Amino acid sequence: MDRIPILKLGGALIVTIQVDMHDRLALALEEDLTAMIARTGARGVLLEISALEIVDSFIGRMLVSIAAVSRVLDAETVVAGMRPAVAITLVELGLELTGIKTALNVERGMALIRARLAEEEDGCGGDREGHEG
Repeated sequence: MDRIPILKLGGALIVTIQVDMHDRLALALEEDLTAMIARTGARGVLLEISALEIVDSFIGRMLVSIAAVSRVLDAETVVAGMRPAVAITLVELGLELTGIKTALNVERGMALIRARLAEEEDGCGGDREGHEG
């Protein structure tokens, strides 16, 4: 079965979806991403979905589920590069992307994640494991 690669960049995980998602691939992504967040302690997840042309209700719910699981593991989810047609479909399906921040592109999405990481560093006073500085 195909897998979607998950890259680690600092305290964030980056997932670039370059293929049309089918149900099994979406489930595998959720499982792989959950395991990687737990293993790495990542604080942010960037889902880059600009290649997705269509989203059905199952894939929409999987995005929400990925964000919910990430939140439970203390990682913030940002979806970047959503096409207007995908956004319209999600609204028409009545799906709210609760707990998901959105960005126009990867650069802006990473800026949101970096801002969260910076806030945590400023607020924790260096008590967090792996804190440098």
